[in-house]
Amino acid sequence: MSFLKALQEGVLVSDGAMGTMLYQKGVYINRCFDEVNLSAPDLVEDIHIAYAKAGADILSTNTFGANYWHLKTYGLEGKIAAINQAGVKLARKVAGSKLLVAGTIGPLSPFLKPPFTEEDFRQGYEEQVKTLVNEGVDLLILESFEYLNALLLTIKLIKEWTDLPIVAEVTVEKEEHLASGEHVSEIVKPIEESGVVAWGFNCCQGARHILHLLDLIRDEATLPLIAQPSAGIPQKVEGRKLYLCTPEYLASHSRYFIQKGVKIVGGCCGTTPRHIKAVRSAVRSMSPGRIRIESGEEAKEKAGTVSPAIPLAERSAMAKKIAQGKFVINVELTPPRSPDPSKTLEKAKLLKKMEIDAINIPDGPRASARMSAQALAVLIEQKVGIETVLHVCCRDRNLIGLQADLLGGYALGLRNLLIITGDPPKLGDYPDATAVFDLDAIGLVQLVQNLNRGLDLVGRAISKPTGFLVGVGVNPVAVNVEREIARFEAKVKAGAEFAITQPVFDIRALERFVEQVKHLNIPIIAGIWPLTSYRAALFMQKEVPGVSVPEEIVERMAKSPTGEAAITEGVAIAREAYEAVKDLVQGVQISAPLGKVEMVAKVLDL
Repeated sequence: MSFLKALQEGVLVSDGAMGTMLYQKGVYINRCFDEVNLSAPDLVEDIHIAYAKAGADILSTNTFGANYWHLKTYGLEGKIAAINQAGVKLARKVAGSKLLVAGTIGPLSPFLKPPFTEEDFRQGYEEQVKTLVNEGVDLLILESFEYLNALLLTIKLIKEWTDLPIVAEVTVEKEEHLASGEHVSEIVKPIEESGVVAWGFNCCQGARHILHLLDLIRDEATLPLIAQPSAGIPQKVEGRKLYLCTPEYLASHSRYFIQKGVKIVGGCCGTTPRHIKAVRSAVRSMSPGRIRIESGEEAKEKAGTVSPAIPLAERSAMAKKIAQGKFVINVELTPPRSPDPSKTLEKAKLLKKMEIDAINIPDGPRASARMSAQALAVLIEQKVGIETVLHVCCRDRNLIGLQADLLGGYALGLRNLLIITGDPPKLGDYPDATAVFDLDAIGLVQLVQNLNRGLDLVGRAISKPTGFLVGVGVNPVAVNVEREIARFEAKVKAGAEFAITQPVFDIRALERFVEQVKHLNIPIIAGIWPLTSYRAALFMQKEVPGVSVPEEIVERMAKSPTGEAAITEGVAIAREAYEAVKDLVQGVQISAPLGKVEMVAKVLDL
């Protein structure tokens, strides 16, 4: 495939560390890792295979240090061509025609310090670059450059030798400055004017550091960006340096990278195929919706007619309250991990006594494997007599399965839906599960509204239209608020009729968001989550994507870290949030953490 075309079409996943993997396979640090292409090619090929199986779109040649000056320190300067040729052949053997091969070029030998001369660079790189190009790489990636002038001179020379696409990556060891002294905001213009097609950061001090650097440059950057963090800062454990960043941690940050406009994500030092597999899953979840659902008007042209939609107030009791502008109170109950719903049904009965409007049933929350959300919703409605809001997730079912479940759920009496795209499986119980993502939330809203007008997934008329109330999720504290608002606008255009937010702890952020989306004229229900401990507050703050917990709330929970005192403080915080949002939104969804529905009564002061 063409690298430039692939870059335009979506987010690409690059591979992870080569040196880390070679070390794990017994190649010690006193050896030249690039020379392993010749002395132990099977090791290098196995690593490429592992990254390809993990889902990488780009395989990087094992040629990071295969330049004249670096190889000279090992007495290998006479094998520049052979090492680079072997590096490309090993990567291409695995990549075939389906994956891209990047010729990897690192800085000149660490023993060669500035001031540099142009002749140093010409002698250092000319044979390496020309060999990589002649062997047929798809692009060149310049990795780990700490000196801006060195990077710019390298790019200048490479452009004399080839017109292949060049991607440049800098490494920032200090907080915001290159080793050559420039602040990262100062490097944007010179790099983007150098002739590269994409640029960004690799290694650094891990994913969170790169996230910070992206914030500093993204308003100025116009080219596609790349982010390949190390697996954090290595920690010394029993005499060894180990990278402790988990695959899940890297995957969650990859989602943030994409929200900030990054087009190539991968890993650097310390990352493994397990990390790249997690990143692949995260990328898949951030770019779902390969299938387009026709709008009602488009489908009408094919079908010749559409049924009139059932009036909003006639679809369900909750729909009637929303249509009348009344305040709605819902509570979220998570399905059990077993086939026994009895405890959940008892909790539903308590909530009915509290006169809650509806119970929200998550569909595999946090990619966990639980009882069918639809089955539990039907049981609650039939055995308890309270309405439910069924979450419908795009992750686990293909287009056919989604329509089948929607029609079946409607036949069983379910009327209220919350449409969500869903978390990638890597975040949950079964990280090897396959994510489907035929649609994203926007496409699924369109599908449901077509069913509401008597049209199936291909626009054919069905005998009777459905009458679902259609809700969507929204995040007032998204990393990229502009993108979140644009997606929210698309959801409303597709037919969303209300929205439920992620748990809100930052009321000011909610106020700003409500003001920003008031032109959509759609009811918003605010999520409220009573904290149960200091540890829970930290988890929500650090590990749950899309949730922002202000430091002052964490500090409040720290004063009563566990036990009843912690629950009392968590309820107090939730109660304050409830009082603060009552005049701002049209309802609340209160979670019952650990199934503690009694906390709901305390939040509502019942």
